[in-house]
Amino acid sequence: MPLMNLFEPLFLFLVLLTLGTWLTALVMAVTGRARRAGRILGRWLIGAAIYFAVVIVASAVIRPRGFALGEPQCFDDWCIAVAGSHAAPDGQGLDVTLRVSSRAKQRPMGERGAGVYLIDAQGRRFAPEVRSGDVALDTVIGPGEFFEASRRFHVPADAADLAIVYAHDTGFPIGWFIITEGGWFARPARMQIQ
Repeated sequence: MPLMNLFEPLFLFLVLLTLGTWLTALVMAVTGRARRAGRILGRWLIGAAIYFAVVIVASAVIRPRGFALGEPQCFDDWCIAVAGSHAAPDGQGLDVTLRVSSRAKQRPMGERGAGVYLIDAQGRRFAPEVRSGDVALDTVIGPGEFFEASRRFHVPADAADLAIVYAHDTGFPIGWFIITEGGWFARPARMQIQ
């Protein structure tokens, strides 16, 4: 299991512990033990502050991982990799081929809100051109299956050290709550295109 995923079970455990703590404090308060409920919530608040301090510090000090051409970046059993890149036939951009695959053994996989953008050495972001016929990156695939999708990017001539960054919009910024998932100060992982 990659380092990034080791902290996900810890986060889930802490969410359950939080719910149990709040429920216990509520029962204590309702049954006339408000002082004890306050102490329980005070301890929870100290623990939560320590946890968030660790999340924030980790986001500031952990360097983002780089992925070589063809090396998959995986989230659970859903993976994405840069299969290749070349100048667009019309000379007006860069075409990048992405390979989306599943390491799952039994169930279909998909990554809701999956998307990518191109980034250069200066940190400038370039969104892909919207083209009809492009395969959606959040297409659900079966166990062990894969598909390839192409994205075209328009970049200025002075752009150097280009790389693809995977981004997913699930509507909730979960990465802000899990150690090593980024969100606060972390720079995104980069997939090399050449």
